[in-house]
Amino acid sequence: MSIGHEIRRRTKSAVPPFIFLLLVAYFVWNATQGDRGLRAYAGRLEDLKVAQVDLARAESDLAGWERRVTGLRANQLDPDALDERARAMLNLSDPADVVVPYGQGKRLY
Repeated sequence: MSIGHEIRRRTKSAVPPFIFLLLVAYFVWNATQGDRGLRAYAGRLEDLKVAQVDLARAESDLAGWERRVTGLRANQLDPDALDERARAMLNLSDPADVVVPYGQGKRLY
């Protein structure tokens, strides 16, 4: 009976540290692999970099379009921009222009 009592006593004394180790392992795993862990953080940083590149590209496009639209406003009408838009919309050219034809399917832009 003494051996059984000793085994039971040692088992009872080993259970709390074992539970503590399991709890620590759970939190360490979640800190690295979980939804808000280190790997997820690195993934979010990559997504942020891609989004910043897309934002810079969109802002650049926006600035270009704003420049073109500003040239067509009534109070700041740019004759060259107006002429360019009119020719593009009417598919016409000036007799003094040099026209370079492109083949079917080969677009300039």
